Amino acid sequence: MKTRVEPVFCSLKPKDVIGVAAPSARFDAQAFEKGVQCLESMGFQVYIPNGVTGRHRYLAGTDRQRADVLNLLFADPGIKGIIAARGGFGAMRLLPLLDWDSIAGNPKLFMGFSDTTALISSLVSKAGICALHAPNLVSLGRADKKTLDSFAKTLTGCFTRIDLPSDQVLAGGRATGRLVGGNLSTLVHMIGTAYQPDFRGSIIFMEDVGEPAYKIDRMLTQMKMAGVLDGVKGVVTGSFENCDNDAYIPEIIQEVFFDANIPICMGIDVGHGAVNLSLPMGGNAILDADHAYLEWDFSVK
Repeated sequence: MKTRVEPVFCSLKPKDVIGVAAPSARFDAQAFEKGVQCLESMGFQVYIPNGVTGRHRYLAGTDRQRADVLNLLFADPGIKGIIAARGGFGAMRLLPLLDWDSIAGNPKLFMGFSDTTALISSLVSKAGICALHAPNLVSLGRADKKTLDSFAKTLTGCFTRIDLPSDQVLAGGRATGRLVGGNLSTLVHMIGTAYQPDFRGSIIFMEDVGEPAYKIDRMLTQMKMAGVLDGVKGVVTGSFENCDNDAYIPEIIQEVFFDANIPICMGIDVGHGAVNLSLPMGGNAILDADHAYLEWDFSVK
């Protein structure tokens, strides 16, 4: 059996260089520039590589172009962090084209959310690198203060305890494990591939946007029937933004995990909502449903 690698969080400091990748969809140039200005206002230098503004159908360039940018950014010792330009779709297509040995040998902090869940999950499981579930570059320029404060603190290694809504605790208890997961739709599409997430012994985080309750039900049911949820030690969910009949979602989650006897909390301000707090993914987290909080305890490099 393959031995798990304990991921390390590669925190950043002021004046570090953050490279921009575009692993998914095309992006708006004005929103992109606002995001760059936001990073610079935080004291970071921003490197925009050639080819990051490519266009191929709905994607930001061909698969090879987008993968080459990521491989080059990870291999460059002067780049200390990498942020995804935006989500949408396309990150999954890059996974077989990435140089995973080189990436594992050059650990650095990767940031993004939504479609970039495919990269975050694979960085944790294949390369042993903690990643940051956080706003993409185009999201930063329009982010509110709470989102920006969380982003700035977390990528520099200041892991702030997050209080959870006590009225959205679905099952009590306390669990410790690696925090993994991200966008539910993306995670489901990875089932059956060589990059299928391994949630055993972990606390799983989930969020989504634009998916009606019956599709959330179908996705979670598929995950359970595929055995992907076996061994999960805790569940915490973010926002289910613009999801029809979202009032059904708590009941669906309780049904899926009814026999697991694990803590389950909902309502964390993470995802596609107005507030998108940053979550260090891959390191040890503590989910305390009895006292309604989530906090971290893992290595920082």
